[in-house]
Amino acid sequence: MVQESFIYSFVARGTTILAEYTEFTGNFPAIASQCLQKIPSSNSKFTFNCDHHIFNFIVEDGYAYCVVAKESVGKQLSIAFLERIKAEFKKRYGGGKADTAVAKSLNKEFGPIMKENMQYVIDHAEEIAKLVKVKGQVSEVKNIMMENIDKVMDRQEKLDVLSEKTENLRSQAQRFQKQGVQVRRKMWFENMKIKLVILGILLLLVLIVWVSVCQGFKCTN
Repeated sequence: MVQESFIYSFVARGTTILAEYTEFTGNFPAIASQCLQKIPSSNSKFTFNCDHHIFNFIVEDGYAYCVVAKESVGKQLSIAFLERIKAEFKKRYGGGKADTAVAKSLNKEFGPIMKENMQYVIDHAEEIAKLVKVKGQVSEVKNIMMENIDKVMDRQEKLDVLSEKTENLRSQAQRFQKQGVQVRRKMWFENMKIKLVILGILLLLVLIVWVSVCQGFKCTN
């Protein structure tokens, strides 16, 4: 079954292939190696077609995981295989051995593991497809939840801004009210002073008239 599906696989550090496995002869190792020279160093997943074969890559933390499969193999199975290979490789060589390994020095150790996982993925294709579908649904639900959370947070931020503006308006209204009371009180005092001044002037005029008429403070008939 593997012969009808997965053709070739390798694990590389940068552009150095540390382990590879295939049961076939052909130019796909050369093509994959050429692709390895051009792939981005940033973490990514990508595929491309060549001569009725699919070249699938996962690049992560400076390591590239590749599998070449026939077009009849879905992308989901190829990525599932690469995820398994990546996990196995990190578990075995995560302590630093892979950082110093020379080209193809891990073939003997890791080649059989690649073969075993190729067979496993093909034998459990239906089960893996269902699992991938469930993971996709979970991821979709997670994205929807995150989007809803973002909307709630955005709404909360808007409510906070509105509350802050309301508080500012209330504070301004209180200051305006206080200033209004002070202004009214000041105007009342100013008004009273004017009235008292006018009253004083009137009293003075009456006094002057009284003194002029009576020629003193004692007025006789």
